[in-house]
Amino acid sequence: MIDTAAVSDLMRDAVGLVIKLGGPMLVLSMLVGVVVAIFQAVTQIHEQTIGFILKVVVIVSVLLIGGGWMLESLQEYTRELFALIAS
Repeated sequence: MIDTAAVSDLMRDAVGLVIKLGGPMLVLSMLVGVVVAIFQAVTQIHEQTIGFILKVVVIVSVLLIGGGWMLESLQEYTRELFALIAS
């Protein structure tokens, strides 16, 4: 039987995993957005697609570079969760 402390630990680990996996993409996307906004303010070019395309390129490159590590982390957590369910 799983007690409330074990469920709390599982939820904390899940939130930590989500932050660890999603954090790099969100932070880099935010930084690209700020840099593009500053560039657009300086040059007075207000094109919506510039920021969007650069953010997509950054997110895809992060997924290409760190996608294997992200998948391994998610698989490890899932295996631990299924092992806990089986016991």
